[in-house]
Amino acid sequence: MSDQGARYGPGPSDGPSVADLLTAHRAGAVTPTATVTRVADLIDQHGDDGTWITPVPRAELLAAAAELERRPNARALPLFGVPFGVKDSIDVAGQPTTLACPDYAYIAEETAPVVQRLLDAGALYVGKTALDQFATGLNGTRTPYPIPRSVYGADMICGGSSSGSARAVALGEVPFCVATDTAGSGRVPAALNGIIGWKPSRGMISAVGLVPACKSLDCITMMARTVDDLDRVFAIVNDVDVDDPWARPRGPEFDGGRLRIGLPPLADLEFFGDTAQQRAHESIRDTLPGMGFRCVETTLEPFLAAGELLYQGPWVAERLVEFGDFLADHPTSIVPVVREIFTGGRAYSAVDTFRAQHRLQELRARVGRMWADMDVLAVPTIGTTFTVEQVLADPIVCNTILGTYTHFGNLLDLTGIAIPMGTTTDGRPVSLMLLGPALSDDALLTAAARVLDEHRSGWSTAAQSNSLSLSSAGSSHPQVRTIA
Repeated sequence: MSDQGARYGPGPSDGPSVADLLTAHRAGAVTPTATVTRVADLIDQHGDDGTWITPVPRAELLAAAAELERRPNARALPLFGVPFGVKDSIDVAGQPTTLACPDYAYIAEETAPVVQRLLDAGALYVGKTALDQFATGLNGTRTPYPIPRSVYGADMICGGSSSGSARAVALGEVPFCVATDTAGSGRVPAALNGIIGWKPSRGMISAVGLVPACKSLDCITMMARTVDDLDRVFAIVNDVDVDDPWARPRGPEFDGGRLRIGLPPLADLEFFGDTAQQRAHESIRDTLPGMGFRCVETTLEPFLAAGELLYQGPWVAERLVEFGDFLADHPTSIVPVVREIFTGGRAYSAVDTFRAQHRLQELRARVGRMWADMDVLAVPTIGTTFTVEQVLADPIVCNTILGTYTHFGNLLDLTGIAIPMGTTTDGRPVSLMLLGPALSDDALLTAAARVLDEHRSGWSTAAQSNSLSLSSAGSSHPQVRTIA
């Protein structure tokens, strides 16, 4: 599927991490104003490249940073002056929420809790990032705005639906973004841009203020460059929100034991003729025992069977709960391939829905038993890559291929993380995905840090640090600025 003759670019940029910025800001070596000036300069430099739909104007961003700097004890805040982006399906008060559909857009009246908690912790909101329209797609091309490309260039797709969020982090514009993941939307674009995309167990981060794609499956996700940054941000946004009917407490902390990693037979993995991706994945698997994992053989069959239900079953009809009226009233406002998917949802009956639910429960039970023999499952995040031209020529098939290893994640109530693992011999990004049962997130992050050879302090250390910082800084926190 890849263009073997293409010349690929350098990949992600070296931007400062959350930890780097906090150290510099607290020491006074760099001010938040200087940091957001750099952010605004980068956004201007990159131009209208499909990363942002509504960036905060430079003057407003500088004013927010200056206001933060004037606050008493602001340096003690756990995210003091750290810039971040928000996927444009999540509400920020006073800002347009567009879902990449101008005729659908509205001005949000309230800020989503996940965003408000970041603002309260001293983070600086930079703007709304691009997405596949109505968060429907894994490729990033389903938009009326400029189509984003991977930072690896050569007209490679950026991935979606959280395309702009991945690109903003990979370009070094912001150290992290808040995005979403229903079928792989936070993991596929992370893979295609050489960064980390973590889909936590659903309910650990409030989904209130998110315009749902499939409400029974949607997860708030995060993108960053390091596991440490994920820990720091998660310690802020993790909360049991009583207004979120899917909310639940986070799972146990990893006990420090040896991690068992499940590996499906190589013959069961599909790379769609992409021998460079296949060889890269095989090489990664060979290194896992040396990282301290105990490797066990497992099967991928029930996972893939569950994934087939997502777009070949009645869950596609769930999108009509939110967007059915808009489809009926404004069909020509919707990108054709998205409109085709929405319209296809009308074909399913209540009987189809219950039949699929029964099948899914059988698969959930089978997969649930498999975790007795492994702690995490390792698979490719993507089996191959595509150019924009290839996706536009065959949008449904290409999108299905991209979701081979991600579609089943939320249906089976898993946690998952996409980890950058370098490049293929022809210069394209390689990503390993680790998956675990619901609420095993701490073990999953431990495994990811081990693969990346990154020291990880863990949730307790991050939470304790944030608690002390918030206490020192007092309780008066600014709300998001309204931008005309």
